[in-house]
Formats: sequence, C-alpha cells, structure tokens
Amino acid sequence: MSIAREDLESYYRTNFALMQYHKYSLTELENMMPWERDIYTSLLEQYIEEQNLKRQQAEGVRKYGNG
Repeated sequence: MSIAREDLESYYRTNFALMQYHKYSLTELENMMPWERDIYTSLLEQYIEEQNLKRQQAEGVRKYGNG
C-alpha cells in the first residue's frame, strides 16, 4: 500500500470517527485549516488516552479492591 493511500485512508477514517463518535459535521471538518485539524485531533487523542487511563484505574480498583 502506498504512503499516499495510507494517508488518504487515515484521513477518511479520522473524519468518520470524528463525525460518528464526536458529532463533528463533515462541513466543519472540511473547513478546518490543516493545522487546526491537527490541533483538534491531538487534543482528542490526549482526551481519549486520559479517559482510558481513568477507566483502567477504576477497573483495577474494582478488580483488586482497596488492598
């Protein structure tokens, strides 16, 4: 698979995820400047990582209790 195809596929996958799970419209996404899209994508990735960490910590507390 070529780099250009991977980039294009990634672009569409990211658009789909942002529309499906985070309620952005296609118009909003297409009207973003490339650097603006990068910032929002980076912030969203950071948010998801934080939520996953919180979930994992909560599951650890439930699984192992308080000691």
